Amino acid sequence: MILCAGEALIDMLPRVSTCTEPCFAPVAGGSVFNTAIALGRLGSPVRFFTGLSTDLFGSRLEEALDASGVDYSLCARSDRPTTLAFVELTDGHAKYAFYDEATAGRMISADDLPKPASLDGVDALFFGGISLVVEPCASSYETLALRECADRLVMLDPNIRPGFIKDEAAYRARIDRMIGAADVVKVSDEDLRWIAGDGALADLAASLLAKGPKVICVTEGSKGVTAFMSGRSYHAPADVVQVVDTVGAGDTFNAGFLAGLERGGFLNKSALAEIPEAPLLEALRLGGAAAAVTVSRAGANPPTAAELGL
Repeated sequence: MILCAGEALIDMLPRVSTCTEPCFAPVAGGSVFNTAIALGRLGSPVRFFTGLSTDLFGSRLEEALDASGVDYSLCARSDRPTTLAFVELTDGHAKYAFYDEATAGRMISADDLPKPASLDGVDALFFGGISLVVEPCASSYETLALRECADRLVMLDPNIRPGFIKDEAAYRARIDRMIGAADVVKVSDEDLRWIAGDGALADLAASLLAKGPKVICVTEGSKGVTAFMSGRSYHAPADVVQVVDTVGAGDTFNAGFLAGLERGGFLNKSALAEIPEAPLLEALRLGGAAAAVTVSRAGANPPTAAELGL
């Protein structure tokens, strides 16, 4: 069982009305939400924790979670509004404008976190996205990660949005602490350079490995993904597809990679540290194959297990 903990929001995606006017379509989203949805569609047992609104957008998020078989019973509910993210697409790449003040997702505190007893059966936790940027939710998710990292595998994807970061020093300190608590860190090449500076990707990944993780996955878009471990690295090329947009691509990769670890029996701390080449590459390929389907169609719409022939 995998617990995804982080933001759920509504992506307002650019569309054209029947009268050819520009408009926005509300679509359930959020980086961590997308990963939970993708895991559910891949058939992995998955739970989701966030601050979930009782408003009409919160109901839409619940419907999407139900449709993909995601257990959201741990969510902290409130009547605060749902976060909205307006999306601008340029050559298939997304830019975001977030409306997040005093929302249900942002305002969760440490008191709202799942109690340890409620996590029975959870083998791994996944964190990331904008939920690690703003307070008080960022500190709350960090508290959960640090509380559970001794006993459960932790995966982190910062999914850095520089324009959303107001206190860079505090954010960098938090990400550094969470990298130290994580077993797997997934970053894009741009994320890695934002965190670690200029240099060869292998050297930058090594600097993250030195903080404690077992695996650093570095994605490079159409070039594929490389997993760096102590003394070894493995590359999986990307599937060639016609890109419609990149919304949810990294989130879907995360789900595929975690599902691959689960299928191979490596979804625990000790097993991951000794994972052989073949199952690691299989997890990378599953992540890449799932992400390739997502980018080939509009919006964050990850594939089912059946679509991938699983």
